[in-house]
Amino acid sequence: MVDEEQAGEVADATPERKSRKPLVIAVSVLLLALGIGGYAWQSRQSVPGKAGKSTPKIAQAELYLPLDPAFVVNFRDAESLRYLQVGVTLMSHDPAAIEVAKAADPVIRDALVALFSNQDFAIIGDAAGRQKLQADALTAVRKIVKARLGRPGVDALYFTSFVMQ
Repeated sequence: MVDEEQAGEVADATPERKSRKPLVIAVSVLLLALGIGGYAWQSRQSVPGKAGKSTPKIAQAELYLPLDPAFVVNFRDAESLRYLQVGVTLMSHDPAAIEVAKAADPVIRDALVALFSNQDFAIIGDAAGRQKLQADALTAVRKIVKARLGRPGVDALYFTSFVMQ
């Protein structure tokens, strides 16, 4: 009898083990629902064309137009007659501006020849003078393109060669 009583006490002393399976399933379903909801919210935020939302513009490729042949101009220095040879290339992200610049090549070349031939040797012999000349040339080209296209269109003007003698 003692054994039966002890066995009954031992049986009563061990708690019933509850299954954790429903808890694990509930947490998994909750995490899955949160993940799907977050994904849906994020994808709605990045939809292009929504009112009030600005989308970043994708930059177009750079287009280059070399103005060949290189410009060769004479100009007078205090000591002697000098010449300048400058290779020029235009850069734009606007294909229409490149087409306008191609069509206006004689006008652009005339404006640049006039600009280059009116330079002082001492000024353009310096790096700062060349940068100013480059900025002035870009301004002249933009003015011509803007008169034909309605917008400047040309983003940069590069000197691909620069020889003074």
